Amino acid sequence: MRLSTRNQLTGKVASIEVGAVMTVVKVDLDGGQQVTASITKDAAEELELAVGTPVTALIKSTEVMLGVE
Repeated sequence: MRLSTRNQLTGKVASIEVGAVMTVVKVDLDGGQQVTASITKDAAEELELAVGTPVTALIKSTEVMLGVE
């Protein structure tokens, strides 16, 4: 599959927290960092995600915000 998304980060699923509607998936990236994705429970089931599954995090955003106290 070819995608137009330029920010593609490869890694493996580190943990999965399944909620009633949403699932939080933490991914250990190949570069040593970790990224967290919130996806629907249905999507997580359809992707058959499990700890250790190789994945690609596709990041498409027009805005990044930071805040500090």
